[in-house]
Amino acid sequence: MKKVKIGIIGCGNISGIYMQQSQTFDILELYACADIVPERARAQAEKYHIPCVMSVEELLADPQIEIVVNLTIPNAHASVALAALQAGKSVYNEKPLAISREDGQKMLRLAAEKGLRIGCAPDTFMGAGIQTCVKLINDGVIGRPVAATAFMMCHGHESWHPDPEFYYKVGGGPLFDMGPYYLTALISMLGPVARVSGSAQASFSTRTITSQPKHGTVISVDTPTHLSATLDFASGAVATMVTSFDVWAHHLPCIEVHGTTGSLSVPDPNGFGGKVQLWTSENRRWDEVPLVPIRAENSRSIGVADMAHAIRSGRPHRANGEMAYHVLDIMHAVHDASKSGRYVTLESTCRRPAPMPVDLPANLLDD
Repeated sequence: MKKVKIGIIGCGNISGIYMQQSQTFDILELYACADIVPERARAQAEKYHIPCVMSVEELLADPQIEIVVNLTIPNAHASVALAALQAGKSVYNEKPLAISREDGQKMLRLAAEKGLRIGCAPDTFMGAGIQTCVKLINDGVIGRPVAATAFMMCHGHESWHPDPEFYYKVGGGPLFDMGPYYLTALISMLGPVARVSGSAQASFSTRTITSQPKHGTVISVDTPTHLSATLDFASGAVATMVTSFDVWAHHLPCIEVHGTTGSLSVPDPNGFGGKVQLWTSENRRWDEVPLVPIRAENSRSIGVADMAHAIRSGRPHRANGEMAYHVLDIMHAVHDASKSGRYVTLESTCRRPAPMPVDLPANLLDD
């Protein structure tokens, strides 16, 4: 199968794992990278043996590049993606798809008009941990799913991230930062969401950076940092989700899914592996379940590889724009519900992504 050449725009904190892992898939050829800080692109190109360092404009104009991997900060996701689509290239965004619903819709329309693909992180649901849970649910091991819980709670990123300010601006916060991992995992197991309710608040008006190199800088908080949501799925299941940058410590699980005949302890959706535990009404104890034989290590870019295979074969890709927009719509709906004090019915929907193949080598996703 002919390789798909990719170019990465944005050579910041997350780019290294994409650059490393993209070179482990036979379908992908990491051809070029670009950044608004050229020195950063040159450093990453040297470290990961990338042939070409380009300006953003040069990368978008290069006819050899089929997929642009957009690893810019959230408020640049839409502008870079739209420019890539205008240049005739499919695009794979870091999460979230965009900050506004309007920009997300523009991207989907433009891609449809041009016959191009949109992909979007997270692709962690394609790893062995979540895929084991998907298989257990599809096989009816816990019966019909009726409820779920999801908790992502910490005290923010200013203690470790080198440039954490954007996490506290519009388009940031725990829901837009970490919510996509949890929502995408839930959708992969339970399908789309029909309506939401929610409460949101910013518990602290400012934050002080304690990481380097901006130690001591005080930043304003312009987005909610503690959000509690109820998600009513189209399937009938109801989930409770809490995302917070205001909690010092807790003992709550990442995700649990409860069915008519059992319960499932789901691993951290920010990873590809983890421990899966199952409780059934027959066994009445928590047992660890062996993971399905697919990637359990950090494999960010597996979504890009899956999209590349889909471009070659014509099949749907799993970490797709439709699902990413549905996640974006859900996150906005939680904010809207908190402001209005009422349920918000989702206008968007999506399909559950197909399960991952378990009988192929780790470097291939299609026969």
